[in-house]
Amino acid sequence: MTVTKDSVIGDILKADNSTAPLFIQMGMYCFECPAALGETLAQACAVHGIDVQELVDVLNQHLAQQPPKQE
Repeated sequence: MTVTKDSVIGDILKADNSTAPLFIQMGMYCFECPAALGETLAQACAVHGIDVQELVDVLNQHLAQQPPKQE
């Protein structure tokens, strides 16, 4: 998965729930609430005053280091 500013938070967490701590580290503690799960990163970052590109970069770096999932 490649994360963009238009990626939905719920989709990111569903693809790899090990990203949850990264949201917390960036100051986004409400990522588990139902409304937030349907928001894009850009929408959530705007509300929380977080640089969306910084979060995108952190998430993509983390995801690139994860072993491939076996189906």
